Amino acid sequence: MKQLNRKTLLSIAVLAATVTCALAPAQATPDPAAGPVVLDWTPPALAQLSSEAAVKSSFTLDRNMLGVATALMPDSDAETRQAISKIDGVSVHSLRFGAAGIADEASVDSIRQAYHLRGWKHLVTTDTANKGPLQNGTTDVWLVLDGANVRGAVVLAETAKSLTLVTVSGNLSPVDLMHLRGHFGIPSFNGSDFKDAKDK
Repeated sequence: MKQLNRKTLLSIAVLAATVTCALAPAQATPDPAAGPVVLDWTPPALAQLSSEAAVKSSFTLDRNMLGVATALMPDSDAETRQAISKIDGVSVHSLRFGAAGIADEASVDSIRQAYHLRGWKHLVTTDTANKGPLQNGTTDVWLVLDGANVRGAVVLAETAKSLTLVTVSGNLSPVDLMHLRGHFGIPSFNGSDFKDAKDK
């Protein structure tokens, strides 16, 4: 099995600690989405942004499709294969805009607010070290917590000219979530600097 490097281990430790600290308030707050995470639900503001995008693509992978993809992965990616086996589905929406970029930033904020209203735990991670193209240097991550595990997650990555929204449904651990970065449209967000959104 491939050994995790120190940076990945640090990312996992930081995310695990952040999720653990979030458990008490998250359990005390009723979750309006108490059932399985619905892959085909998106905030209404996404439809408005989609109508303004120059290029857009959306797809959903169910458990069977993910199983096929897992079988094609090399044995050296054992940790990623294990994480994928715990996913029930992944839904990806990718929007690319013209030279003017995203015209209505308020619509992006409306997406964030929609997940806030669902009562999901909101984390952000910065990318100041790599100084990548992410808008404001952050990626938004929402978690649906079930005890110590992550029952579902949403990742929102915004650049000046693109927007990617990914919904993951399954029964994952924080470790699994880290291994899924860079696969099936899930952005390769920085996992070593997670913080509560209200503290950013």
